[in-house]
Amino acid sequence: MALQTTSLSFESTLRCSRTDLWNWITDLRCLRKEMMLFLRMTAPAGIRRLTDVQVTPGVPLFKSWIFYLGFLPLDYSHITLLSLAPGQGFVEQSPMASMRSWLHEREILAHPSDPNLVVLRDTLTFEPRFFAGLATWLVRRLFTHRHAVLRREMGGT
Repeated sequence: MALQTTSLSFESTLRCSRTDLWNWITDLRCLRKEMMLFLRMTAPAGIRRLTDVQVTPGVPLFKSWIFYLGFLPLDYSHITLLSLAPGQGFVEQSPMASMRSWLHEREILAHPSDPNLVVLRDTLTFEPRFFAGLATWLVRRLFTHRHAVLRREMGGT
């Protein structure tokens, strides 16, 4: 069976400050807001932000269970950051049950022509263990939804 690595990119232009966007992308409540109604991810009690945990690049922070529609167990992920750069973004490479590989880069970028805007770019490179076409469709739908929520919540243009 041939392995299929897929790369997808999503970008939103937002009318907010870099600091406000950084606070959004590191807040687990905001992450959950982006993912609902599709998925819900768990985190250990007391962890409200990615910055609440000591990050050692490449070392899992915690195990997160992923529930489809908020209650049906679907997957798990050992949340692992390769980098966490305040005000700039993060690179996540988390082992998942459903993926042979998963790399998620989330970048906060300056808008090229308007200093009152910022750009959030998500770049994903992944290799599903099975049902590559379906997995790619689900990831595309999830991140399209996440960016729609971001634009609604953070003043997208």
